[in-house]
Amino acid sequence: MINYIKLPAVLLLEDGTVYHGKAAGKIGTTTGEICFNTGMTGYQEIFTDPSYFGQIMVTTNAHIGNYGVNSEEIESGDIKIAGLVCKNFNIAYSRKQSDKSIQDYFQEENVVGISDVDTRSLVRHIRDKGAMNAIISSEVLDIEELKKMLAAVPSMDGLELSSQVSTKEPYYYGNENAKHRVAVLDLGVKKNILRNFDHRDVYAKVFPAKTPFEEMEKWAPDGYFISNGPGDPASMPYAIETVKQALSADKPLFGICLGHQLLALANDIRTMKMKNGHRGLNHPVKNIILDHCEVTSQNHGFGVISDDVRHSDKVEITHLNLNDNSIEGIRVKGKKAFSVQYHPESSPGPHDSRYLFDQFVDMMIPETTK
Repeated sequence: MINYIKLPAVLLLEDGTVYHGKAAGKIGTTTGEICFNTGMTGYQEIFTDPSYFGQIMVTTNAHIGNYGVNSEEIESGDIKIAGLVCKNFNIAYSRKQSDKSIQDYFQEENVVGISDVDTRSLVRHIRDKGAMNAIISSEVLDIEELKKMLAAVPSMDGLELSSQVSTKEPYYYGNENAKHRVAVLDLGVKKNILRNFDHRDVYAKVFPAKTPFEEMEKWAPDGYFISNGPGDPASMPYAIETVKQALSADKPLFGICLGHQLLALANDIRTMKMKNGHRGLNHPVKNIILDHCEVTSQNHGFGVISDDVRHSDKVEITHLNLNDNSIEGIRVKGKKAFSVQYHPESSPGPHDSRYLFDQFVDMMIPETTK
């Protein structure tokens, strides 16, 4: 195999900032919104998280690829990030359980990246200036030409992306003889969410993003789950309507990340594009109902507007981010419906929040049998 990593590559940001480095993965050009993740491990899970669709990922850990790639640790069918920016792109790996190197993985998946970048400088720049579009190229090195290409890239604000990563056909996950049945609205669901349901005696049917509620209800589920996913939640009227109808059905409902934002929109709470978003494995969140703190895994660039939640007569706050006091969880008054902005399935990340799956399952148990 030709070692392309020694070839030059360029990263150009929307504000004109340029970084030079070396090619990683496929030789080519890619565009997307640039963001950073502060996690120290779990790069493979991050790459395959559908919520990152359309985004160029900057990893703050200095070494990426050092433990290779294991096919059992993916969160979706393929790599979802639009491109990668890292300091060290390690082709050699040390883990015996790995199937291949990160270079082979990226070439097979046609993913373009750039390494040997001063990621500390880059992250500080993005942190101060906010999220913006970017372009990586190892085939076009002319900055003026790259500027023209980058100018044609649409902003993430207003983009509907979930239907692009959702399953095209319904499918099942788990034991069909399980005690509970959950209808999953797939807006970019991660595999570990489905594993968590399976571990709790839940049989899931996963539906495409734009499935009418009536079709989901025909399966007679005991509850509804609204998944994570990419894009602007305000650009998804079809999903907002589905959540409203699910609430009217008065069955237990649980939302994660994008699902949290959609539950808010279904209750007249607006969402917003965040300056940088929350992306990492160590974000502290307080459960104000139980009065305890959780270390959480997060990945989102949109959030709910705090003032709307605080003045709402339809929902109440359950969780707060201890870094910036943003809303991390809500529940609907008078309904068995709740959501969190973070990822309790935590892959990668800590397991502090797995109790939320237990809470959802408990809601599906009839009071007469408890």
